Amino acid sequence: MILTLTPNPSIDTTLSLGGAFRRGVVHRVDGTHNAAGGKGINVALAVHRADAPTLALFPAAADDPFTHLLKETGIPFSFVPLNGAVRVNTAVTEPDGTTTKLNGKGPRLEASDLEAIEQALLRTASDADWVVLAGSLPPGAPEDWYTVLVEKLKTAFPAIKIAVDTSDAPLQNVGKNLEKAAPTMLKPNAFELGQLTQRDGEALEAAAEAGDVSGVVEAAQQLIQRGLEQVLVTLGAAGAVLVSKDQTWVATPPPVTVVSTVGAGDCTLAGYLLALNAGEDTATALRTAVAYGSAATALPGTSIPTPEQLDVAHTSVRLLQGDTPIEEGRS
Repeated sequence: MILTLTPNPSIDTTLSLGGAFRRGVVHRVDGTHNAAGGKGINVALAVHRADAPTLALFPAAADDPFTHLLKETGIPFSFVPLNGAVRVNTAVTEPDGTTTKLNGKGPRLEASDLEAIEQALLRTASDADWVVLAGSLPPGAPEDWYTVLVEKLKTAFPAIKIAVDTSDAPLQNVGKNLEKAAPTMLKPNAFELGQLTQRDGEALEAAAEAGDVSGVVEAAQQLIQRGLEQVLVTLGAAGAVLVSKDQTWVATPPPVTVVSTVGAGDCTLAGYLLALNAGEDTATALRTAVAYGSAATALPGTSIPTPEQLDVAHTSVRLLQGDTPIEEGRS
């Protein structure tokens, strides 16, 4: 079972424009899409739509509009009761796939709220193969909270596997504490990888788009040397790189017309964990991951693809030794 914790969930509203977004002018919206969102929620939705076991854990009120939206999906979930409304995140998408995001802060969590979430996480993790800690932290949560949760999970369940997907101060705190509390894997994008390794993330992604992933590989290897087992780096149109202690893989996505990039990274992580839990090898898991992320970009809003919407056949995977491909992944 894949358990996800989304401590700062959101109602994701996507506004689709018929032309380019311009500041200071009136735009007419071609379409509006509302969905229960948040990084961990998106991961759990993708797992659920693949008919695999999952549970989404989050704080919210029982009568919050977010909770009602999530019920409509049929996903198994457990919520920690919370005063205050779930935040609203708004994404504005343009015809060429450019997405502008406006994210709300979320309600402030008190110490008692954090303790209740921790206890709920430890209760539900006993049945989990993977625990995914994902998204931003809400106001009131200390920036080291994910590090604390990793420590508590590893103490309670030494064999459990943990993936963390976050950014900014919470991510940097996890990065600073890898020697004492490393999760199994991190899933940064290029910018977040730069945050973790004091590199220029934009330069890393630009180089990857030009076909040079050496900088990404070197940065990810720094993290592996400090205690991580795997680093899955999403690179937008350039695909993804997976680095472990012994191997480095790179995957290139199939051709796709980008509609919205919202949730694509979450779907990439979901695809990777789905394949691993199904017993697939690393090449197949990475291929599945990138196929999921690519399929998500072809859908409007925070739409989550089903396995039938994946183009796995046209997603290429290569095993690298340094920058030299030495083995093709299975088709």
